[in-house]
Amino acid sequence: MPRTYLTRSAPDTGEVEHRRWMFRHPAVIRITHWVNALCLLVLLMSGLQIFNAHPALYWGKVSTFDTPLLSMTSTEDDPPKGVTTVLGRTFDTTGWLGSSPGADGEPADRGFPSWLTLPSDQDLTGGRSWHFFFAWALVLNGALYLLYGLFSGQLRFRVVPQRDQVRHFAASVWEHLTLRFPEGDEAKRYNVIQKLTYAVVLFVLLPVQVLAGLAMSPAMDAAFPFLLTLFDGRQSARTVHFVVAALLVLFVVVHVALVVLSGFWNNMRGMLTGWFVIERRIEPTAGDDVREHRA
Repeated sequence: MPRTYLTRSAPDTGEVEHRRWMFRHPAVIRITHWVNALCLLVLLMSGLQIFNAHPALYWGKVSTFDTPLLSMTSTEDDPPKGVTTVLGRTFDTTGWLGSSPGADGEPADRGFPSWLTLPSDQDLTGGRSWHFFFAWALVLNGALYLLYGLFSGQLRFRVVPQRDQVRHFAASVWEHLTLRFPEGDEAKRYNVIQKLTYAVVLFVLLPVQVLAGLAMSPAMDAAFPFLLTLFDGRQSARTVHFVVAALLVLFVVVHVALVVLSGFWNNMRGMLTGWFVIERRIEPTAGDDVREHRA
């Protein structure tokens, strides 16, 4: 299919806007992206359901109930207050953490509120079923993404910075801070911050998350004793699992925010159809009207 180039006068600026369609995301990349998004959402909500069964975190091989790293509890007041303790510091989190309205509207003693968990009612068995199924779905989908990316070259395109990008790392940081996004030829490729962030997520956060999840399973610990040694105990693994989940949520929030700020419809069209529009604004020249060229 020929690529289409469109040139037109940009309204109210006196500049000329040059647009080019680019096929950016192959079908496998698009499908695995959306499957990952679904898996992460279900894993987060079911994981919070599991966490609510004992809303506290510790470090080491055993639960040190008197000195948790984090805990979410409620007081015996009427109505009860939610209390969250982080590294010994206590915060009133009524209505959000520790105590929040249940399905009947009455205060319920639970770590995270019902609208954030799957199932919404307190159901540890149901939460585990959802969590384990979608955990394996995430692993298999991730393996497909990595294998396809490796053999097609897409992985290198998406996570390996080029030399000129590394040299201009500081400039890229400043562009992100000032919400200036690449245009023209530079928009054809991911910038250095995108690539490094995706590399950290793919090769650090997700593997650590999977290993920490496995380390919480007695059956896996019996089969692979090094998992407990790696994380210094099952409670440490649970804490690492929780912290990495929080980092993945932060990544998703920033990712979605940048998708919106850098051109929501263009980015969404790219991840749904594969086609992405590259835009570049140039100084006007004589006779610049709407023109179309095909190459």
